[in-house]
Amino acid sequence: MPTLNDIRSTFLNYFEKQGHRIVPSSPLVPRNDPTLMFANSGMVQFKNLFTGLEHRDYTRATTAQKCVRAGGKHNDLDNVGYTMRHHTFFEMMGNFSFGDYFKNQAIPFAWDVITKELDIPKEKLVVTVYHDDDEAADIWKKVAGFSDDRIIRIATDDNFWMMGPTGPCGPSSEIFFDHGDHIWGGPPGSPEEDGDRFVEIWNLVFMQYEQFEDGTRYPLPNQSIDTGMGIERVAALLQGTNDNYATDLMRSLIEASANASSTDPDGPGKTHHRVIADHLRSTSFLIADGVMPSNDGRGYVLRRIMRRAMRHAHLLGVKDPLMYRLVPALVGQMGAAYPELGQAQALIEETLKLEETRFKQTLERGLRLLDDELDGLPEEAALPGEAAFKLYDTYGFPLDLTQDALREKGRSVDTDGFDAAMAEQKAKARAAWSGSGETADATVWFDIADTSGTTDFLGYDTEVAEGQIVALVQDAAEVETAKAGQSVQVVLNQTPFYAESGGQVGDSGVLKTDTGRVTITDTRKVAGVFIHIGEVAEGEVVKGQGAELEVDHGRRTAIRANHSATHLLHEALRKALGDHVAQRGSLNAEDRLRFDFSHGKALTAAELKGIEEEVNAYIRQNAPVETRIMTPDDARELGAQALFGEKYGDEVRVVSMGREVGSGKGSDGATYSLELCGGTHVRQTGDIGVFVTLGDSASSAGVRRVEALTGEAAFRYLSDQDHRLSDVALALKARPEEVGDRVKALMDERKALANEVAQLRRELAMSGGCQAEVKAKDINGVAFIAQVLSGVTGKDLPALVDEHKAQLESGAVLLIADADGKAAVAAGVTKDLTDTVSAVDLVKAAVVELGGKGGGGRPDMAQGGGKNAANADAAIKAAEAVIGG
Repeated sequence: MPTLNDIRSTFLNYFEKQGHRIVPSSPLVPRNDPTLMFANSGMVQFKNLFTGLEHRDYTRATTAQKCVRAGGKHNDLDNVGYTMRHHTFFEMMGNFSFGDYFKNQAIPFAWDVITKELDIPKEKLVVTVYHDDDEAADIWKKVAGFSDDRIIRIATDDNFWMMGPTGPCGPSSEIFFDHGDHIWGGPPGSPEEDGDRFVEIWNLVFMQYEQFEDGTRYPLPNQSIDTGMGIERVAALLQGTNDNYATDLMRSLIEASANASSTDPDGPGKTHHRVIADHLRSTSFLIADGVMPSNDGRGYVLRRIMRRAMRHAHLLGVKDPLMYRLVPALVGQMGAAYPELGQAQALIEETLKLEETRFKQTLERGLRLLDDELDGLPEEAALPGEAAFKLYDTYGFPLDLTQDALREKGRSVDTDGFDAAMAEQKAKARAAWSGSGETADATVWFDIADTSGTTDFLGYDTEVAEGQIVALVQDAAEVETAKAGQSVQVVLNQTPFYAESGGQVGDSGVLKTDTGRVTITDTRKVAGVFIHIGEVAEGEVVKGQGAELEVDHGRRTAIRANHSATHLLHEALRKALGDHVAQRGSLNAEDRLRFDFSHGKALTAAELKGIEEEVNAYIRQNAPVETRIMTPDDARELGAQALFGEKYGDEVRVVSMGREVGSGKGSDGATYSLELCGGTHVRQTGDIGVFVTLGDSASSAGVRRVEALTGEAAFRYLSDQDHRLSDVALALKARPEEVGDRVKALMDERKALANEVAQLRRELAMSGGCQAEVKAKDINGVAFIAQVLSGVTGKDLPALVDEHKAQLESGAVLLIADADGKAAVAAGVTKDLTDTVSAVDLVKAAVVELGGKGGGGRPDMAQGGGKNAANADAAIKAAEAVIGG
């Protein structure tokens, strides 16, 4: 009996022998189809090949594509566990031709795989074709030998595939397996077609037309093939069952659930085990592909799936978290085919355990509330919408989980009342925003969030993606189009552009549609809506269009490096200066980083050097930068540092980097930096390159600021510094390593020469060389010397005053230095006269005449200055008047 893994290998190996490239499954989050929440078929990753927008080095491909249907148009969540074939996660096998072969090879390939490679009995098969596709019908007759009654013609879109309202399209042919007349149901197209007897196992799509807006269709120049085989359904029939949950893979997961819960896999809890097994696959693969539980977008769908499985575990009587304990069984079954599952195993387990631990804390209370609400209602009456909304808003129960719980009781929910309660809450949120002091026009973003939802951020994992334009805004109002030369703010359903937050600047880049191109200069966020700010560079963009989005890779790389370096810097500062260090602001831009932190005094050169060396040591370590999701309380208990200015919700991203044995941080006791952060980061610390501090300065009272460079900017800075040093060395006629000693020697020489010049000036001034010799003048019995000097500076005056005082033995001195029309003045009084004459009074009187203010010092020595040295004579007379009384 072939296992599911055998079937996958057989399928892929067959088509590889037929010249097909085995292409790995694309991520569950589509990068090239903004209309899809999750990849739901094998052709999603090849969409641009079919339309001709992209070309690769192969024209034939085969894949095993992981798919999720649990949100949006394709949502099987409510049926999972209650039917034999509904899943949230499934694998789609497929073979594809991009303008290479067509029907005449696609149908024989399918027939060979089914009847020869997989050995499915021919007599159990029937096929459908589009009602006017005679070509496909004739090929089936020739290849399979089918009579007309085994080739069913279908006139509906069940057998005509379209990529959208316009674009590539074509007829299809579906292959059905007959499980036998012991199961109720009829062939496709019959009144009993919804039964379980005839099961579709493979669909072959023949893309041969292009449809236009007026409804016309024309043949494509390159006809293509797109097929999809549900591996779970094929595995069921090859293993003798029509129940997907009885296949080897699903059975192993069901038994793992039963063993972990100590319950019977086929007993009263059978449905619970099926839900858990299915949801284990979808949640694990979604987490492995970068989706994390949240309250909106894809993360909200993930949380719904997780909590639905966890409620079924609760119904089994399981008291402790269960889901995370089943991950090893899943990795054992599917890890070889999908290596990303094993690589993310630790993250999957931790995320599931965290979510289930938190959910269990509120589940029992929420279910009691549900029972209390039902007790007060008439039998079979619907649960009021307000009560359902309270369960959602207060206890984290999605509406569908409440509906699922009520389903088992034969009850329903007043969904209109739920919607009304939701609308009321949103209105209150908008009112709170309007009254918060923010600009009034910001309410337009709440309107967009209400009608189109919040923006899904894809940028942790990619810098290129597609999105759908849900709104265009100009001058705070929504518009339908924006044309070349116009500024515009663009909102999309998903984006790889990071919106400014937590000190990290917003991304820039390019947005392209079929009709225009927008240069994005900044990205911001309001009410969960990402606002792409830019200018239409070419053509026009239209609301509703699909758009190709590409972040400026070089700029994002530099920003990432600076942001990660900020984390290392924060920890290095804490280690060097003490635990009082806490972030008080930051900037992570493409050209530099700035980090403000609490500290009372300037850093010494030695401290700054040591911090720089430590950061660079952890950069060279090239340790992986890891991200985990947990509650803020759990993160802080682990030792994570919260970043200043961040607002934290129910979950936080915890970023760890660097390994330091014995640090006591992190679950392994070896993490250097552990911080709460929603920004983007490098994958390895070595990606930062190099870290260079530019200096330390005061930011505000008790807050210091370190500015630094990383990567290419740091390299350019160091290179420029090296060239400057080389230029200085050349001028000094010294080697670069000798520059420091040479400069010190020159500075010492300069200081000595300056002292010598000052001494010569004083001697010249005292000898009367500056002007005619001035003798002491008797004023009211006080010997007074007053002199105007040139060629000396203000700082030379006190020494000259002291020399004059020494010669006088008793008296007063006033000296004025004339420097390019400005005046410096100094006065001195011998100690025997300071009780009657103050040098301060002399200076103040002189300064007024010199056009200055104030002046001060001691009674025996004072200084001042003025703007006008030409009034020196008047200044001297004013001083004489002070002495004369």
